Amino acid sequence: MKEKILKCLREAEDYVSGQELCQMFDVSRTAIWKVMNQLKEEGYVIDAVKNKGYRLVQTPDLVTAEEVESLLETSWAARPVVYEEEQASTNQTAKMLAEQGASHGTLVVAERQVSGRGRRGRPWHSPKGSGIWMSILLRPQIHPMSASMLTLVAAMAVYDAISSRVEGCAIKWPNDIVIDGRKVCGILTEMSSELDNIHYVVIGIGINVNTDDFPVDIASVATSMHVITGAYYKRAEIIADIWKAFEKYYDFFVQTENLVLMVDTYNQRLVNMDRRVMIEERGHQYEGTARGIDAEGGLLVERDDGTTTSVISGEVSVRGILGYV
Repeated sequence: MKEKILKCLREAEDYVSGQELCQMFDVSRTAIWKVMNQLKEEGYVIDAVKNKGYRLVQTPDLVTAEEVESLLETSWAARPVVYEEEQASTNQTAKMLAEQGASHGTLVVAERQVSGRGRRGRPWHSPKGSGIWMSILLRPQIHPMSASMLTLVAAMAVYDAISSRVEGCAIKWPNDIVIDGRKVCGILTEMSSELDNIHYVVIGIGINVNTDDFPVDIASVATSMHVITGAYYKRAEIIADIWKAFEKYYDFFVQTENLVLMVDTYNQRLVNMDRRVMIEERGHQYEGTARGIDAEGGLLVERDDGTTTSVISGEVSVRGILGYV
């Protein structure tokens, strides 16, 4: 009920009377009063005026289930939200929930990860209160070979949410979002499947939102939205925007089971586009020029002999010749 009351207060243009809330949610005035006190204890500033009711004045930067759910504009994505302040990793929690039968669209969110990791097992810096650390559980009716494309679908949604707030945003194939050439977001997709059947897919997303301090080993390649603009952002608002966009792109994807409806837009956002890249694949390295993605999500690389190769993500690493991008 708390998230519904919060949503009601958020959407109201003026005071909402206690009587209205009682009738709306079929609860007592005492129950409403208790919820208001809980919200105040969590940092919400609520103006309560006799004979007028309650008005939401200010919201804290929280990523609790109630805060996120009160902002959602989705039909299934990020529903429900499962929040725990500290987790080993949100992907790990989402996979555990999947094994227990959790539904398609379940979102796991944490304030802090103690064992967050990125692609190829690299650790992911996930401090408390400064970033978005979340994973969504999907049960798509697609072939397992198509699942890797969901990383690119997620990247499109994250790009929409970040680029509406910060200039200079781009996608680094296959799983990073960069701002001015530095990494602001990483995406990790994991799957449980049989030969021709997917049990579930978990997409983990880590975004440096208000982070202002990074470990020495990543300081040269990492950044945050706050570092770039100097502004502080409400993380729950970004989360809600991501899953609203994700629903749209996911629907495009499942219609065709490929990225044909997104290729042109993706390539316009691709930081690697027409740049020299170094491909590392199974211990072998070669250079080429990135020419965008194909409908299956592969990176088209024009090699120096004139041939073009479609590189599939998996365990492939793509870097710029002179650095990260």
